Amino acid sequence: MLEKSQKQIQNKNEDVNTKNEIIKKNLNQKRQKQNNPAEQFEPIETILDSAFYKVDVIELAQKLIGKIIVRQLPQGEVRALIVEAEAYKAPEDKACHAYNNKKTERTQYFWQDGGHLYIYSIYGNNYCLNITAATKNDPQAVLIRAIQPLKFEIVQDIRKIKSFKLQELSNGPGKCGECLQLNKSHNGLNLCDKNSGMYLIDNQIKYEIGISSRINIDYAEEYKDKPWRFYIKNNSFVSKKG
Repeated sequence: MLEKSQKQIQNKNEDVNTKNEIIKKNLNQKRQKQNNPAEQFEPIETILDSAFYKVDVIELAQKLIGKIIVRQLPQGEVRALIVEAEAYKAPEDKACHAYNNKKTERTQYFWQDGGHLYIYSIYGNNYCLNITAATKNDPQAVLIRAIQPLKFEIVQDIRKIKSFKLQELSNGPGKCGECLQLNKSHNGLNLCDKNSGMYLIDNQIKYEIGISSRINIDYAEEYKDKPWRFYIKNNSFVSKKG
C-alpha cells in the first residue's frame, strides 16, 4: 500500500515537472518573439486616409507592409500586422483577375478608388483580402498574403486549428480572411471610413523588406517572375521564405 502511494506521488511529481517544462518552453518562445525586431510593433492610432492608397499598386504593396489592420467583430477588436503582400496590376498583368480589363460580377470591385476591399473565394469558403490602389479607373489591387495577429485569443477562437503553431493561424491568404471574418459581403468596404468595421493604422516600427516573385502564378507567362511580392524579413508569419 505504501509502495503504491509512493509511486502515485512520484507520477504526480513527474506530471508537474512536465507541465513546468512546457510552461518554461512557451515563455522562452514568447521572449524570443518579443526580442525579434521583425515581429515587434508600435501602433500609431491614426487611420490611414485615402491619399495613402491612391498610388500605383506596386508602391502600395510595399507601403502596406508593417501597417496594422483594425477589425471590429462581435467578439471584440482584432488587430493584425500586415507581413506579406502581392501587387496585381491590370490590364497588362496576366496574373490579375482583371487582366485585359476583364470586368465581371466578381472583378468589378477592382474599379474602385484606392482603399476599398475586393474579396474573392478560393477552395470553397476561403476568402482572400485585397485592397484596391490608385483610382477607380485603374484596376489594381494588393493581395494580403499573411498577417501577424497582435493578440491571439479571439483569432484562436475563430480559427480553432489543431496545430500549436501560432503562425498557422494566419500565414496564408485564406487564413487571413478567416481571421478577419471577411466574405464577399465585404466587397467595396471603405477602409477610410472608421465606422465600416475595418480600417488601417500606421506603425512606428520600420522593418527590413524582402522582395520576390509572386506565389503560385505559373500560368502568368512573362508576368510570373515580376518582383511584386513584399514581406517582412525574418517574420515567422510570412507564408513562404524568399
